[in-house]
Amino acid sequence: MAEKSPDAYRTISEAAEEADLPAHVLRFWESKFSQLKPIKRNGGRRLYRPQDVQLLKGLRRLLYEEGFTIKGAQKYLRDHGVASVAELGAGEGGVQPEAPRPAEPESEGEERTPSRGEGAPGLSAKERKSLEAVLGRLERARARLEDALNS
Repeated sequence: MAEKSPDAYRTISEAAEEADLPAHVLRFWESKFSQLKPIKRNGGRRLYRPQDVQLLKGLRRLLYEEGFTIKGAQKYLRDHGVASVAELGAGEGGVQPEAPRPAEPESEGEERTPSRGEGAPGLSAKERKSLEAVLGRLERARARLEDALNS
């Protein structure tokens, strides 16, 4: 079978394979990310443009590699734009840190939660990587459960 042109539209199965995601996750993400809008043909068949596939890859990176929640990824997408997330999918650039928030006074006896990227104290790089892998599996399981509940 001949390879498709890089500019050719992809079916959902081709886009899913290219983004290394199950097809049902693509359908679920359409309900969560309004910026993800494949073209729908008669009968509801989806066709993904190359920029849609790049956005899928960027979302995959945010959710599965960087440990974002769906709400966090939605906020990141709102704050940084579709092009920035698509660049992540192309392997260009890194996740931009959130803008610093004004310091809030801490009440006595309240433990401070480490901010994103700061890491928990006392974790080695290996332990952190292991926890991130577990988090990625949990996020995928959550996406599957939400998809099952919404179908």
